[in-house]
Amino acid sequence: MRVYITDVGPRDGFQIEDSPVSTDVKVETIDHLTRAGLPIVESTAFVHPRYVPQMADAAEVMDRITRSNHTKYAVLVPNARGVQRALAHRPDQLNLVVSASESHNHTNLRRGTFETLRDFEEFFEMVRSLPIRIVGGVATAFGCPFEGAVAQARVFTVIEEYLKMGADGITLADTTGMANPRQVRDMVRAVAHEFPETEFHLHFHNTRGMGLANVYAGFLEGAVHFDASIGGIGGCPFAPGATGNIDTVDTVHMFHEMGVETGIDLDALIALARDLESALGHDLPSQVAKAGKTSSLHPLPN
Repeated sequence: MRVYITDVGPRDGFQIEDSPVSTDVKVETIDHLTRAGLPIVESTAFVHPRYVPQMADAAEVMDRITRSNHTKYAVLVPNARGVQRALAHRPDQLNLVVSASESHNHTNLRRGTFETLRDFEEFFEMVRSLPIRIVGGVATAFGCPFEGAVAQARVFTVIEEYLKMGADGITLADTTGMANPRQVRDMVRAVAHEFPETEFHLHFHNTRGMGLANVYAGFLEGAVHFDASIGGIGGCPFAPGATGNIDTVDTVHMFHEMGVETGIDLDALIALARDLESALGHDLPSQVAKAGKTSSLHPLPN
């Protein structure tokens, strides 16, 4: 059995940092993730710097990274201008995002959910003849911080709209860490039944401490694509209390302990997470980076 981990730290992680993160740190982080064997790295976002200033150097980051044929480099794009800018810097994948809940979508994108989806139609036309994947993200798929529960039928409608446009995959995002394992199992089982040919990614936050439990719940229902963020950095700047992406180190460690292959060098990830603490100047929530692997035994005290 194998799972596929996308690291979203260079985008979803760095975007929420209070202090500026240098371009050098971003490039070094992506290169380190590449060497560690990550199959996909969400490297940056082509967004207006007024709204997400940490992503102002998106073009330079994409131009400076050392690419590998074994890693795909994804970027987040919110509008046609972002797509145009991104295409000049050789992304392998464009990630789109729309919220299943109207209130969160207005907070995030200042438009309604279905207005945003209509805008996305132009993006698909722009890249239809190019060897670039488009993955449609559904934010607040497991709950909205303003509205509470989000109906599964609403999530399915958004998925259907993406697939009509030609999306290559769908990401279901627990944007503010509201999901629980039973809910995740129900959702993954339902989407697998309704959309059996579709590649689904799961994106969890650990805001309320259920991140890895939700990953495992999804895995039990057959999910094999998961997002995580190196060191556990990140969160959504447009949702109250949405800190805490699940940590790539902890996620990979859990799967390795279960005997599930990831193709990722866990020791390299641990080293990167520890280096990032110094680079960012604050503690990171990664548990395995602090405690070491389960297999890292200690000598008996004298």
